[in-house]
Amino acid sequence: MEGSKEALIELANYKMPFGKYKGHYLIDIPEYYYTWFKQKGFPEGKLGRMMIQMHDIKINGLEELIHRIQRDYKK
Repeated sequence: MEGSKEALIELANYKMPFGKYKGHYLIDIPEYYYTWFKQKGFPEGKLGRMMIQMHDIKINGLEELIHRIQRDYKK
């Protein structure tokens, strides 16, 4: 369980390292951007896994959970 907590904190505080939304928190990137990546293919590795998770969070309306984690566990 502790590993999941740390992973969620990292996800909540992770910023996009490239492209149109470079420097933006993943949670602040619009859902359509993740949908486009889903169609074209997510990047390999950690960033791709985080983008897939964020897409799932957004399509299920769980953004507030991530915002709460950002407030409570700011890095």
